[in-house]
Amino acid sequence: MAELLNDERIDEALVNLSDWQRKGDALERTAQLADFPQAIQVVNRVAEIAESENHHPDIDIRWRNLTFRLSTHSDGGITQKDVTLAGEIDEVINSV
Repeated sequence: MAELLNDERIDEALVNLSDWQRKGDALERTAQLADFPQAIQVVNRVAEIAESENHHPDIDIRWRNLTFRLSTHSDGGITQKDVTLAGEIDEVINSV
């Protein structure tokens, strides 16, 4: 089990994750890509990372718009796993 982050630690993490917002017990980000194939490319790269870490985001795909939602469901909220994956998702999005 991972330790849930308190409000202060979540706020500190969001300073470095400027495209992310806290939505209840999750971190959320929406990204608009150039087109649908590029959006799917991002999803595929994020899927590889998530699978290797055994920590999977909720992903909503709407044409070229992707919304990622991160929460450690087994622990009931936001953990360091979510913060780490959010940073990795940012790297993927910024690389395309």
